[in-house]
Amino acid sequence: MAIPDDWAPDACTLPTAERPLRVAEFDDLFAFVVRAERRQPQRLDVVFRSIVEAPARDLARRESECCSFFTFEFESVGDDVVMRIGVPPEHVEVLDALEARTTST
Repeated sequence: MAIPDDWAPDACTLPTAERPLRVAEFDDLFAFVVRAERRQPQRLDVVFRSIVEAPARDLARRESECCSFFTFEFESVGDDVVMRIGVPPEHVEVLDALEARTTST
């Protein structure tokens, strides 16, 4: 799947110049993915090694500040942590792009 360079929707308030840095942060985090599962069209569960829970929570908090349509929930599962990423129907393409990045790192 081709990933567009700027897949952030108009609803994102992160300055355009900072977006590549944020994408790089997600890519760095996704290097620790154990697996990613699409549970529903509007939700992606990303399972990480627990050693990156704090940075994952921080990134989710900052992403929610500029893209308020995202929802992030966390759950510890054994030695791993699940980050549930949700979006409303009109932003499924953003979730698609994130999902594609989980396998491209």
